Amino acid sequence: MNSSDLLVEGVELMLLGMGSVFTFLIILVFVTGIMSRLIDRFVPVPAPVAKPVRKAPATDAVDPELLSVIGAAVKQHRARRRS
Repeated sequence: MNSSDLLVEGVELMLLGMGSVFTFLIILVFVTGIMSRLIDRFVPVPAPVAKPVRKAPATDAVDPELLSVIGAAVKQHRARRRS
């Protein structure tokens, strides 16, 4: 076998492989579309769920002493990271 015969066989094998993959993907697209239509037709749509109502955060609920303790802890942490 010379190199041109090998090249021709390689191209034929490549086209066969690419054709089979392309055919499989086309079939997959059609089957997925058919499944989507079947699900839309036979599966009921669930009722929408009401979103929970969020309360506005209370502005005066934070203890000022707690804020100062948290601020001191953050300053101490940042000072340790720098040194």
